[in-house]
Amino acid sequence: MKESLDLLIFGAHPDDAEIGMGGTIAKHTEQGLRVGVCDLTSAEMSSNGNVETRRKEAAEAAKRLGLAMRSNLELPDRGLYLLPEYVERIVLEIRKWKPRVVFAPYWEDRHPDHIACSKLVQEALFNAKLRRYIPHVPAHTVQESYFYFINDVIPPDVMVDVTAVYEKKRSSLKAYRSQFEAAGAGNDYVHTPLNQGYLERVEARDQLLGQQRSVPYAEGFISKLPYLTNLF
Repeated sequence: MKESLDLLIFGAHPDDAEIGMGGTIAKHTEQGLRVGVCDLTSAEMSSNGNVETRRKEAAEAAKRLGLAMRSNLELPDRGLYLLPEYVERIVLEIRKWKPRVVFAPYWEDRHPDHIACSKLVQEALFNAKLRRYIPHVPAHTVQESYFYFINDVIPPDVMVDVTAVYEKKRSSLKAYRSQFEAAGAGNDYVHTPLNQGYLERVEARDQLLGQQRSVPYAEGFISKLPYLTNLF
């Protein structure tokens, strides 16, 4: 029987979790908490790289962050819809790892897959606690859930000072060379917003969030419910 997780983060694509909350992940793994990431897709529609490259990069990023596990449900990239079978797959992942806290992308974002991921995880969180839903797998109630930002940001409900671990966030993102390096190799390489200063903009965002609380770097989160937590 696998040991349960303290935190389980869902993302539509490999690198979503690192962009939104790589520092928070590193902060909690450094404290000895068991943190896992579940990517819904293999990002097979990415303009650069391929599935095998993305898989290797995700594994390297997981190592750099000290993750206890990383999984991939291999749902279709740009084909994430609110389908019962997709909700069921996420429910089974939650019940398998029994996390105390779950994170998902914020439900407003310019990438449709991030929005779909958020909706799917919210449905799964509700169903995971219903004992008559997939009754042969024991139900699990997640204590708390939060939403992290990938592209678009609003004033957060919760902020985490990630200054001390920010280099680990940088390192985890640099593992995704196929996505973020400005100079690609081969005839298939194309310029995208991701390899034209995107990481610098992520860092600037984290600096702006930190400025609100007089710290160098912070990551922000949204909660749909009033929160009472010792998590951060």
